[in-house]
Formats: sequence, C-alpha cells, structure tokens
Amino acid sequence: MAPNLAAQPVTPPEVVPTAASADNAPIARPSPPPADIMLPEVAPIIDDEEFESAIPPISAEDDPELGRPLESIADFERRQAADAARAGAAAGEPAPTVNGVPIPALADGDPVEAIGDAPISDSELAAPLPPLESFDVEPVEFAEAEDDRENVSVAYTVQLTGLASADDSTDADLADLFGDLSALYDGDGKADNAAMVRARLTADGELMQRILASEGYYDAVVDTRIDRGEREEAEEGQPRQRRPITAVIDVTPGQRYILADIIIKAAPTVPPTLIADNFPLSIGEPIVAQRIQGAEAALALKLPEEGYPFAEVRQRDILLDGATGDGVYTLPIDIGKRSRFGGIETTGDLAFDAEHVAVLARFKRGDLYDSRKVDDLRQALVATGLFSTVAAEPQPTGESAGDDTEYVTMLVTQQAGPPRTLAASAGYGTGEGIRLEGSWTHRNLLPPEGALIFRGVVGTREQGIGATLRRSNAGRRDRTFELVAEVARNDYEAFNAITGRIGARVSYDSTPIWQKKFTYAYGAELIATREDDYDFAKGERSFDFYTILGLTGQVGMDRTDSLLDPTKGFRITSLIQPEGSLAGRFSPYARLRTDISGYYPVTDSIVLAGRIRFGSILGAARERLAPSRRFYAGGGGSVRGFGYQELGPKDPDNDPIGGRSINEMAVEARYRFGNFGVVGFVDAGQVYRGSAPTFSDLRFGAGIGARYYTNFGPMRLDVATPIGRKPGEALVSVYVSIGQAF
Repeated sequence: MAPNLAAQPVTPPEVVPTAASADNAPIARPSPPPADIMLPEVAPIIDDEEFESAIPPISAEDDPELGRPLESIADFERRQAADAARAGAAAGEPAPTVNGVPIPALADGDPVEAIGDAPISDSELAAPLPPLESFDVEPVEFAEAEDDRENVSVAYTVQLTGLASADDSTDADLADLFGDLSALYDGDGKADNAAMVRARLTADGELMQRILASEGYYDAVVDTRIDRGEREEAEEGQPRQRRPITAVIDVTPGQRYILADIIIKAAPTVPPTLIADNFPLSIGEPIVAQRIQGAEAALALKLPEEGYPFAEVRQRDILLDGATGDGVYTLPIDIGKRSRFGGIETTGDLAFDAEHVAVLARFKRGDLYDSRKVDDLRQALVATGLFSTVAAEPQPTGESAGDDTEYVTMLVTQQAGPPRTLAASAGYGTGEGIRLEGSWTHRNLLPPEGALIFRGVVGTREQGIGATLRRSNAGRRDRTFELVAEVARNDYEAFNAITGRIGARVSYDSTPIWQKKFTYAYGAELIATREDDYDFAKGERSFDFYTILGLTGQVGMDRTDSLLDPTKGFRITSLIQPEGSLAGRFSPYARLRTDISGYYPVTDSIVLAGRIRFGSILGAARERLAPSRRFYAGGGGSVRGFGYQELGPKDPDNDPIGGRSINEMAVEARYRFGNFGVVGFVDAGQVYRGSAPTFSDLRFGAGIGARYYTNFGPMRLDVATPIGRKPGEALVSVYVSIGQAF
C-alpha cells in the first residue's frame, strides 16, 4: 500500500520572479519535498542495460548530416528568414510592408537580411594581444591618495543628553552605569570605520533603553544619530584629515512608573506574616528591576529557611497603566508543604554510609526544615576531602509529622574522590632557619574518616619523621581522636635533643565552617628524650636522658567573628599539663599557660589587635626539668625582633637556657586593602627563672609586616628589630609563615 503523503506537512511553493514572463509576473516554483517526508521506493520499468541495448546505433555513415560542420549563427538566421519568406509567398501572403509600402527584396532576393557586426575602426582593438610575460600593469593613479592602514581608524566623541532628570531621581548613578557598559566608551573614541561607530551607537541606544526600563522608565525614548563636523585642512604632504564624528544619544525619559498595588498569591504560611515580613517592596515606590528581583530572591531564600523546602517563586506579572504611570505587581508563590527533617539516605559511589552522614548533620529527626542546616551539612561533607562531588537534597515522603507538617528525607548523593594526598609547606624564621614539611595522607584508610598520615620535616634546625592515625568526626562532629608516634632531632641555641614521643589526644575544635564558642582537648603522652643542658657546677654543657609521662587538658572560649582572620571579639585559651620527669629521680610538676587575644575594628579596613600570655611551671626546680619542657620567648609566634628562643636566662656562653615563667604582650594595627594588607606591630616579653612572672626587664621589638589574603588565611611576612639591642642580637629579624601572628 502506498504511504499517505497527504497527511505529511508540505512546504508551500516558493514564489520567485522570472524574466521569461512578459509582464514579470511571479511564477510558482515548487520546492523540493521536506526532509521529513519519506518518499516510497519505485521499482524501474526496465533496467539500464536493457535500455541501452534497445537504442539503435547512430553514426555519420548512417546519416551524412551528422558529419557536416555546424553553420554560423548569422548563416542560420539568414537561412531561416529566407525560408520563412518563401513559405509566405507560396501561401499567397503579401510581402512585408512598412506603413503600407512593400519592402523591396535585397540582391539575394531576401526581404529580410541579418545585420552583421560593425566594422572595427580602431586598429589597436584588432591587434593581437601581447604575450602574458611581457604584459606590464601600471597602478592606477587616483586624484586623492589612498589612506595608509594606520590612518583608516576613525576618531569620535560621545555626546549624551537628556539623562540628567532621570539620573537625579534614582539611587543609581545611571550615567556612570552606562559608561561602564557602553561599547562607545569602551572603544576609547576610536573605531576602524564609521560603520563600526554606528554599530556601537545602535548597541548603546538599546543599552540605554534597558537601563532606563530597569529604573521604571518604560516609556523612555532614546534617539541616536551621528553628527559630522567640518573637515580640517591638512598640512602639505600629510594625509587629508577625516571629518570629526560625534555619536549623539538623546534621551527623553518620560514618566517613571510606581507600584500602585502589590498582590501576592500564596497559601497561608506559619507564621501568617512570614511572606509580608520578608518582602521589602512597598506600595508607592518606583518599579526598579533590582529591587524587585532582590525581593523575590529574598522570599526564595527565606521560605526554605522557615520550613518550606519546596517553595517556588513563580513568574511575576506587572500591569502598567500608561495614562497614570501606575503598575500593578502580581507574584504567584507555591509554598509547598511545610516540612520537618526525617531520615537520611545516601546513594552513589559511597565514601561512608548514612549513619556517619547523620554524625555530620546539625539537625535531628523532627526539627523544622532549615535550608541553612542543609548547606552546613553539604559543606561538612566537602570538608572531609573524600568526595569529587557530593549533594544533599530534600525528598518528600508524604509521611505526616503532625502540626500540619510532613517529614522529608535528606538524600545524599556521593561520588567518592581519590583518598590519598601529598602535601608540603615551608617557613622561615630568624633563629629557626628554613623549615620544610611534607606529608602523605590516606584520608579514609579505616572508614569512616580513619586517616593514616606519614610526615617528615627537614630544616636547618629540625629534622623528624612521624606517623599519625586520626579519626575525624569520631562519634560527634568535629571531635577528633589521634594516636601519634614520632622521632625528632632539634638543634637550637637553647638545647640539642633527640626525642621519641607517643601520644593520644581527643579534641573538639573549631573549623572555618563551624566556629564554636567553646572547645576542649585532653590527652596523654610518653616522651623519651636525650638533651643537653648547661651544668653551672661543672661549667659546661652535658647530655642527660629524660623520661616524661604527662597529661594534657585544654579549654578555649572564642567570641571572634572569624577563625582565620578575626576583626572583632576576643579569645581565651588555658592549658594545663601535669607531668613527671625521670632523670635520676622522679620529679612531678605542672605546666600552666593562658593566652588572651582581642580585636577591635577601627574602620572597615583598619583593625587593632592585641594579645597577652602568662605561663608558669610549678613543682620542680629548673634544673630538674628537661630543657625542651621549659619556657622560652622570642621568634615569629612570640616576641618578634628577636631570634627563636633568644630571650630569658642565659649561660656564660650567652646561649638561652629557658625558665619557669613567661609573659608576652603584642599590639598590632592591621590595614587591609583588597587582598593585600600592611601591619605595624610592637611586641614585648620576657622569661624568668622563678615560677611567677615578675614583669621586669621586659624586652621590646617593633616592626612592619605584609599580608596577602587567601581563602585559607593570610600569608605573612614580618620584619622586626629589637628596641635597645644588645650585643649578639640581630639588627633585623624576618619571619615568613601562614596565618596571622595571633
């Protein structure tokens, strides 16, 4: 059966003019069938071979006429005319006449004769063409010299008129906004040709129309034109100057439309004024696009924060009345079902299961849905470093949660990423020298989030290797459990040591995602170390071996606005470390230290920062303490202007030997501009032999620093000098690190 082609869409015939018709009427020319019509295949009546065999052979022998040369067109026309005349005479038709007078026959008897070409009177036209290789082409000389390429560009100026009245009535600077986006201004008054100027002018006219409409001037008229000035006379030998061009934009703002009524079409919410309280538009204000879009975005953000995860702000409608300048604004909103958090499900290539996702979540079943908590969960998942991609989205369940709400399931879609990481860091400080640290980490060797870390340190004063087994988010978000084993060699002015250490620690810490008001840490460690110390009885340094068993407890309070770069608030951290040292006999003691820092914003770009530190060791004489467990001061994280551990009691060789108490103070003025900053600072501090700081003999250092701010904190370069410098102290100390000094 043949296909039904009549049911297929057919393109109407294309109409084109043709010179063949006497009256130039259009002739319909059918278009080819559309590409979507499938024509049926038709079998041929005979094949090609049968067709060729059925045609009789034709040659000049069979028909002599085929071998004769073709006559010229003139001879053909002449013969045709003669044949027509003879045929007319034989039929008794009268001879051709002009105004009734018969046309006499020519010499050959033909009343019609073809007219040949006119004779060639110019001998040059009849001469043969010269050979191509001898053909000489001379450039055509124009009356006006052609411009060089560098002189082709067109200079123009821009003239904007009529915008002042609209500009004065808006909060935005319309002229400045237009200047930032204008193609004419972006061209810096130069174009390749006048057509380019006109194209820019047309685009800028449309831009001005959009800018005015965005501020409520919907009836604005923007006219554009190009004015050409008089051509300036060029100096002799110089190219003729082009006429100056002015691109003119004339603006007639018209009336400014205002909101005469605001209609929100939405179901009732809980609380009833939820939409009204968070919708900043009001009747009587101008219809400004940025204000309207911002108000709609505010609702789209607020509703999911207040228990409506599926709220949808739909397309607005603004009805304008040109006679009055009023606009009626209508906004439909589908608020969806009010919901509460239910369970957690996970899918995809899993790094860990839904149970561990629940550990990271800061909500529990039955809590009112809040999109901020969902964003926090998503950020916490990303912070684990275990995913290439991860998403968390609410899914409706239809299960009633009471109070006209229903449960939603949080669906976490995981795509596990590479779990291994190589990292490196570097630093430099006077007295510490260069310090390079590298590490290899498998972040999920023991799921969930059981990491194995190998680290190594190479520096001019310190070398070491270590391994850490760390469980992040151990049963609670941001709680970390660590087991550490390490061996280090230290070669400082204060002491030389080879130390082995194993320790365990549990901490509850702040993170950039969740900065906590209170933090804590506790743990235990066992240290075996061989260190040298100055023996005043013998008058020389000698090595001793110490075995130290200690506990650690730390609490912190944080009321600052940023973990990495605070600008206001304060922090307090207190540390207590009960320890026992065995070097000949057991010596118990306790190390106490308190740090307080505060921050005050003077302006948006200037912050005053200050800190104080107090420390004391109770229960043992200095000689019974391992040198590495004593207090020292000086360096980039202590008193800048001095070398590392340089302050405090010294031996006869002027090397520091540490003390049992410490105090430090610092004041900084931080000025930030963009991603850069400058810091001026004054530090002070001292270390004492006794267990209580006396605040006497304080040493001061002053300096200046540079900061480069990144998304993981500022990079720091500080240069300082001691005030009242003593023999052996460096004139200038340099410190390079990551993060603020405090």
